[in-house]
Order: sequence, then C-alpha cells, then structure tokens
Amino acid sequence: MIQVMVVRDPADKDKALAVRRKVFIEEQEVPEHLELDEWDEDPRTVHIVVIESGSPVGAARMIPYGEKTMKIGRMAVLPSHRRRGLGSQVIGILEEIAEREGQRTIVLDAQVHARGFYERLGYEAEGEEFMDAGIPHIRMRKELRAQR
Repeated sequence: MIQVMVVRDPADKDKALAVRRKVFIEEQEVPEHLELDEWDEDPRTVHIVVIESGSPVGAARMIPYGEKTMKIGRMAVLPSHRRRGLGSQVIGILEEIAEREGQRTIVLDAQVHARGFYERLGYEAEGEEFMDAGIPHIRMRKELRAQR
C-alpha cells in the first residue's frame, strides 16, 4: 500500500531526506552541499514523503516564495517506483495545501526532462532554460484554481 503524507516528525523527515539523497546525490551526482540547505530546517517548509510497505520511495518539499506564492522543489521518486502516478499525487497534495493556505501561485524549477510531466499537471514554462547543479532546468508556474 502506498501512503503519501505530510511529514510531521523527525523520523519521517529523515525518510524523505533519504529518498532525496538516493535520487539527487547518488543517482544524479548533485553535490550534497547543494542538495541539502537551510530550507530543510525551516518550520515553514512543507515536506512530503511517500511510503510503500514501510519504506520511503518518494519525497518533495514546498517553501514560501514571495507574495501568495509557494515553490515546489526536491521532487524525487526512486527509479523502481517511477511512472506509477506517485509524482502526480505528491503535486496534488502540495497544491491542495497551498490553496488551503490562501496561496495564488506555485512555481518550480523542473529538470528539463520532466517538463512534460509538469505540463500535464497544468504548469507552464517561463523564461529560458538554465543550469542548476549541472542539470538543465526550466522555471514553471501554475495559477491555483481557487484564485482564478
């Protein structure tokens, strides 16, 4: 059984960070000092962890990003669990949280290979591609339903 949940305690946050380590630091070779940052400890950050049979298989976070805007980042799913709809579930939960908090917009910096995934969820690319941690990215934005 798959559980997608908001992190409420340090043990669950450690599980989310373990997924990020596997995907970003080990698989994509992002330097640890770029992957783990001050937002991981900020109380305003919303962390999500995806659990299957007691093991963490996905993670993401959402941080404040200006007036009525949140930024989704560090979206990670283990290779063995990709293309099963987990990412869409995580994004949906984060969007619901943002809407409940009265946010109007979500932005994210998508790895270019994931652009189509985010477009299918209603995100639109803006600006030019840029490099982050040696990986091509594109800024994407979505206006939330409650504010249209």
